[in-house]
Amino acid sequence: MCRLFGFRSVILSQVHSSLVSADNALAFQSNKHPDGWGVGYYVQGTPHIIKSSESAAIKSNLFKKVSGVVSSQTVLAHLRNSTQGDNTLLNTHPFQFGQWVFAHNGNIKDFDKVKSKITARINPELKRFILGETDSEIIFFYILSYLMKEMDISQKNCEASKVIKASKEAIKSLVEIIGPFSRIDDNGETETYLTFLLTNGETMVAHQGGKNLFYSTYKTKCGDRDNCPSFTDACENPSVDGYINHLIFSSEPLSGENIWLPMKVGEIIAIDSDMKIILESVDQ
Repeated sequence: MCRLFGFRSVILSQVHSSLVSADNALAFQSNKHPDGWGVGYYVQGTPHIIKSSESAAIKSNLFKKVSGVVSSQTVLAHLRNSTQGDNTLLNTHPFQFGQWVFAHNGNIKDFDKVKSKITARINPELKRFILGETDSEIIFFYILSYLMKEMDISQKNCEASKVIKASKEAIKSLVEIIGPFSRIDDNGETETYLTFLLTNGETMVAHQGGKNLFYSTYKTKCGDRDNCPSFTDACENPSVDGYINHLIFSSEPLSGENIWLPMKVGEIIAIDSDMKIILESVDQ
């Protein structure tokens, strides 16, 4: 399956180590996930997407160049190991609509049999923007359809609680069509998995839908603790009040000083511009 990486911080931060330099950075993982890569990041609130249908292996100069220049408060990256759709740029994650960027690690079992039922519930205003062949892109617009019921999706400042509510309703509705997602990570590539990351640059939401996803909110010791104006106790310890300075998601723990915790199956974690973390779960 694919690999996901998401980053949300109160300050502009480099992610080069996580994507390229760490012992198990995404670039090294691409040997097992060779069907394309994409990096989405935000500059002055505007999403920028760079992706390729080629492998992001460590020899990829473009992937290294992109990873080296990205300095942002919000980053989303994806390595693709395709299950649905050909290996083309249109099928490569992350997908974008307006401010929203989405990446999926998973699969919909017997997708061809349920595709029409899923698309029938997507908002007609959004359907024409589906350009590729993947179940992942359709899941993205399916979730956006539910977000549109809760808010104006063109607004940057979205309450995390509303995004969670819409995501949970979308997942439950989707499960009614396709059946429950697997609760075991390695249950076979043809089973259903709905692990994803979704962000508009300020709000970021992660769902553990069967494929492993880990998160980190603090380090053993921050190397910038003496000169960072945003440093707080929550940078090196579990937050007491729920407010944090950074949040990282990864399909597997990355080497370094970050403390990684596994998300539970069905768990949703979200954060918005207030940087207060919210944890909830989806009942199948």
